[in-house]
Amino acid sequence: VTAAQTGKAPVQRLADRVAAVFVPVVIALSVAGLGWWLGAGASTSQALTVAVAVLVIACPCALGLATPTALLVGTGRGAQLGILIKGPEVLESTRRVDTVVLDKTGTVTTGRMALVSVATAGADEEQVLRLVGALEDASEHPIARAIAAAARERVGDLPAVESFENREGLGVQGVVDGHAVVAGRPQLLADWSLTMPESLQQSVDEARAAGRTVVVAGWDGEVRAALVVADTVKPSSAEAVRRLRALGLSPVLLTGDNEATSRAVAREVGIDEVIADVLPADKVAVVRRLQDEGRVVAMVGDGVNDAPALAQADLGLAIGTGTDVAIEASDLTLVRGELTSAADAIRLSRRTLRVIKGNLFWAFAYNVLGIPLALAGLLNPVIAAAAMAFSSIFVVTNSLRLRGFRAEPFDPDAVPERPRPRRTRAAHAAPSAGTSWHRRNYTS
Repeated sequence: VTAAQTGKAPVQRLADRVAAVFVPVVIALSVAGLGWWLGAGASTSQALTVAVAVLVIACPCALGLATPTALLVGTGRGAQLGILIKGPEVLESTRRVDTVVLDKTGTVTTGRMALVSVATAGADEEQVLRLVGALEDASEHPIARAIAAAARERVGDLPAVESFENREGLGVQGVVDGHAVVAGRPQLLADWSLTMPESLQQSVDEARAAGRTVVVAGWDGEVRAALVVADTVKPSSAEAVRRLRALGLSPVLLTGDNEATSRAVAREVGIDEVIADVLPADKVAVVRRLQDEGRVVAMVGDGVNDAPALAQADLGLAIGTGTDVAIEASDLTLVRGELTSAADAIRLSRRTLRVIKGNLFWAFAYNVLGIPLALAGLLNPVIAAAAMAFSSIFVVTNSLRLRGFRAEPFDPDAVPERPRPRRTRAAHAAPSAGTSWHRRNYTS
């Protein structure tokens, strides 16, 4: 907050360049006015009065206060509302932004995953949870933590993992109880030349159609299980998307999840454009591609893998409940962790910028109108000093109006319940031989 309040916005640097020319011009006008009045036969006292009046009325106090006062009040008000602005240059970015890219997990959704079902082929549920849970327990990913927590609750202590390896964006692999276990996306199992049984493929398709995430696991040369994990959309996400659209922004959902799951979440919150199946390292490339298309991009994220994209974006907004590296890479931090704060942050930044421009306009207009009156001898130094003080008071008072900025309230009860897609069970009324279904709420 301190850095933002003491920094200089681009519009302030423009004012500084104008002031560098303005001051010598005013001195020259004052000297010219003194010479003209003396040449016109006026007394020395009258000519000096005109010269001094020009210098006093043109004193750029209001010009110097225009930006710092608005920044001080705007960033301070933002801090009160849980919106931390990293620097004054952020204000200009909010004015130009036309596209907002939203990370899914932890931003649009709660990020608190829960294991909801397990489909097995050639293995029993307890063995699946023991081996896969132990493997996922070595990972920091929210999906992995959900599986590990459910496994520990169901089977107790988990065995140790050897040769653990995290395949970024794909899954994990390692050795558990002498078995070489791999768990993650189907692409990862394909790298191990493991073929998905038709029975498990049906369960994967059904789960994805319902908007859920599926982790496929295998060992000993066969795909053994499909673990279905669900995340819930934050109650405020749909309202936040509506508010962002009202600000003229086009929302884009960016995620590493599969297309079907991503589309289901996007429909629930009202987003049309979805970019799915994106590896963590490729998120920054997606932002860069959007910029190459001529868009001015804001990115909202919370995870370690969002940090490069947050830094690449024209405006980076980090969810305050996320990782430290994401917060460090962003331009704005939303302390409350709600996506609705993103719309409030952009509204506050844009209003602060408008106040700064209004202050600068008044400061310049005041000087443009006052200097000719002083040169014409219509202002004496006392009146000019009073007018100069009034100009400064106006600028400060105009900036203080930002203290009245209010975040738009959100009432979860006022949001209509969106219909959820029906799940079709006909195709699974009779599971294939060798396939067993286990549907339990592991987090209850």
